[in-house]
Amino acid sequence: MQLVLAPMQGLTELLFRRAYHRAYPEAFGFAISPFLPLTAGNIRDAGKKVDDVWPEVNADSMPVVPQILGRDPEGFVALSLRLNELGYSEVNWNIGCPMRRIAAKHRGSGILPHPEEVRAFLDQVVPQLPLALSVKMRLGYYDENEIDAIIPILNEYPICRVTVHPRIGKQMYGGQPRIEKFAEVYPNFRHPVAYNGDIVTVADYARIRTRFPDIDQIMIGRGALLNPLLPIQIRQSYPADFQSADMPSLSVLPTVQDFILSLVEDILALNISEQAKIRKIKEYWCLLSRPLPYAEEQTRRVLHAADLAEIRNLILLMTK
Repeated sequence: MQLVLAPMQGLTELLFRRAYHRAYPEAFGFAISPFLPLTAGNIRDAGKKVDDVWPEVNADSMPVVPQILGRDPEGFVALSLRLNELGYSEVNWNIGCPMRRIAAKHRGSGILPHPEEVRAFLDQVVPQLPLALSVKMRLGYYDENEIDAIIPILNEYPICRVTVHPRIGKQMYGGQPRIEKFAEVYPNFRHPVAYNGDIVTVADYARIRTRFPDIDQIMIGRGALLNPLLPIQIRQSYPADFQSADMPSLSVLPTVQDFILSLVEDILALNISEQAKIRKIKEYWCLLSRPLPYAEEQTRRVLHAADLAEIRNLILLMTK
């Protein structure tokens, strides 16, 4: 079994991955990067898109597979070739992003109602790729049954793995994962299948692991921000599932408080404006503060503060 850190735009970027790996180096096998868009800037100048996965700055972070969002074959190949030059052996195609402005242009999960576009894209891209291709997808955009037309198409190509988030795009991140539909379709893939969606407790992992025992990769996103110790708790609760069963005791690992302080200090060291630092700290604090032993009205004081020094002092007080 592998635990994989999910791509979450603006959250599981290099900054977070590096701080997390420094604190808990054995927690995740690897990460999928937040998507690299084909639409930002000149497609031919692909080097400008890869800051988050630049090898030198990722050297002290967890291993990462770059993810690309887009449906332009030429741009996808150009960016993939650049990533291959940088030493990457796999890229991940994002056909799961539910954001409306993205889906409206048949990108992300917006391409799922159009299987002919999926086929046309893969027909052009796959023969030109010198590296492996994996896919992250949803069940559909409008309807969970859209995946039924996509699976036979994906099965025609040498895709190394398909990660399925069992929601539709219109759900965004709300509602319940459609586990029954996932159970119906995942055996139809010819490729290895990974599961992603709402793994926020050890019990959630246990339910998926018990129901789908032949799945060997589970992706965790928001659960790792709501409880940074979750992957370690899973590995220690189910040591037989993992190659390395000698995880150190939780008592000798950094606490959640230590991890939050480390991440905040990394944000403070960024070469960005004070307001940008405040926004970023607050974005992480909304999630990471949940395990702390304080009432909501206390943790919300950080969100109401407007001064960086005040925010830092408040966090210091609540993470001692």
